[in-house]
Amino acid sequence: MVTHVRAEAQGDERGALLSFLAEQRGGIRRALLGLTEEQATSRPSASELSLAGLLKHVAEVEQGWVARAKGEPPAVHRDETNWHECFQLVGDETVESQLAYWEKVAAETEAFIRTVPSLDDTFPLPNDPWFPPGERVSMRWLALHLIRETARHAGHADIIRESLDGATAFELVAKEQGTSWG
Repeated sequence: MVTHVRAEAQGDERGALLSFLAEQRGGIRRALLGLTEEQATSRPSASELSLAGLLKHVAEVEQGWVARAKGEPPAVHRDETNWHECFQLVGDETVESQLAYWEKVAAETEAFIRTVPSLDDTFPLPNDPWFPPGERVSMRWLALHLIRETARHAGHADIIRESLDGATAFELVAKEQGTSWG
């Protein structure tokens, strides 16, 4: 669901990018409001996606991309043997622990984007078959990629949540703000 993103201070491109990213993170967080752990991990459609799985995935992806931009390996290495775990809670993972982890990741992303010398600075794309070999991308690309990735999954979250209990994004925003919708 689209919510209003306040205008950035004049010339604050980083602030604008981070505000749009925060808006999309909010869409996924709102989709989890008031759900039990069982509801959050359920898959109400033919898809393998659950709200808890989407939450874990976006947190891992965000952390991984920022780590790459810093020249570090992602905290979690994913390949064909464990890719499926990217979209499901395993072991003692909970929605609450994933929300806390994502909050930490978001703070690290914000600090990194705010302090990188230039949004034009670049880093290499991973050596994965779906990326062109030897290509570099900018910090601006990183921020835009995170917005796109999070927005895509926030849309999935809207559909999953409505499938679970009929709650629409408008109702969830009203609930979050302590107002009523309709």
